[in-house]
Amino acid sequence: MLAAACAGNDTAATTAPSAPRTTETFTGTTPVAGSAFNTFTVSQAGQVDVTLMAAAPPSTIVMGIALGEPADAACVLFAGASVSTPAGSSPQLSGMVSPGTLCVEVHDLGNQTAPVAYTVTVTHP
Repeated sequence: MLAAACAGNDTAATTAPSAPRTTETFTGTTPVAGSAFNTFTVSQAGQVDVTLMAAAPPSTIVMGIALGEPADAACVLFAGASVSTPAGSSPQLSGMVSPGTLCVEVHDLGNQTAPVAYTVTVTHP
């Protein structure tokens, strides 16, 4: 489709350089019926990918992960930026973000019987 739109144009197409991406790893513990969050800084607009790498006990527990902005010692979640997921090696939550300080939250979905230790990675521009 793009080639058809450029037919007859002898000018070389240019692609905007992609922003360098950083991966940050956070660990913590989510209390029963609670949540925990970690903050990170995005230097320019681009895609953010969140991966719940590990959560236990038990190792099969499904947790909530979400993105938001820190405010008043809490992570104020963005609308539509939350998912329920077991731990895995591929991003479970992705989206476009603007520059600024953001937070990633891990929370109990009501299925915890004890505190859950987690490891989450955030890849961002």
